Amino acid sequence: MNTDQTPFSRDEENNNVWLSKENAQTITLTDHGITPTVLASEAEVGQAMLNELYATAEAKEGDINIALLGGRGAQELHRLLGKLAESGEKDELLARLNVFTQDALAPMGMANGFSFVRDFERILGEAFFNKIKSFTPMQTDTEDLESALVAYLNKLESLGGLDIFFIGHGPEENQASHLAYIKPFSGAKPQHVAGLIPISSSILEHHISKFKAGGSVVSEDDEKECRSAEYILTLGPAAIMQAKKVVQSVVDADSAPAKVNTYAKVLNTSISADPAEALQQLNANPGLWIRLNANTKSFVLPNLGV
Repeated sequence: MNTDQTPFSRDEENNNVWLSKENAQTITLTDHGITPTVLASEAEVGQAMLNELYATAEAKEGDINIALLGGRGAQELHRLLGKLAESGEKDELLARLNVFTQDALAPMGMANGFSFVRDFERILGEAFFNKIKSFTPMQTDTEDLESALVAYLNKLESLGGLDIFFIGHGPEENQASHLAYIKPFSGAKPQHVAGLIPISSSILEHHISKFKAGGSVVSEDDEKECRSAEYILTLGPAAIMQAKKVVQSVVDADSAPAKVNTYAKVLNTSISADPAEALQQLNANPGLWIRLNANTKSFVLPNLGV
């Protein structure tokens, strides 16, 4: 385990703040493409995601570091993990897990019902959190969000980085998309490990309606605090490209039909071999970052039309 504290440098573009390791090596942009696996149901997608965790556990000794996906994409996986925790069937595996969140609204109290942490607790269940080795959310209740994010990144770095980055696909305007919450034209570059992104009213409305529809227990005070959030904390391109495995799931094209076109654009757009042009493509459509990890699995439903 690396116990050194990694120094981070700071880049700012249009009020987007990005953090990168000061000693970061130059990252080569190689387009590996993406080959979706079409499965019949959300249950099958959840099982496929769990199978990827099992495969990593078999291939690696010791701790397993994962970033959880919020929203619909991984809820079936979370239900399966919760059942395993209650049954005791996979306690040895759960005890190896260092679990991280990949994005968060801030500033916001950690106990707020609109926090992804609360949603994870609701679906994964108490037994899961009691049995895993560690759980590290992004801290959202501090006046110094940037320093808290650096502390989060240092813990992730000290544990050896992500073994699995569970990730989704978010639609944006002009058939663009976001990954984690790397937004179009936010200035994200290959060396950026994480960032603080100014939040928009449309994102807040989407987030609030999604949580209410999903059955989260929320109060008027929770909603008021959530609506006052100013930033999204997010892992960045470097975290995606350097993860040992990326496991994507896209299951909600029926309720988010824009994903049909935005996923197709990621699927069918080749990233330029010219570095400057490639960076322009990635800035305009951050969903493309997933094509730059050589070990990516993308599990989707037939309603995505691929």
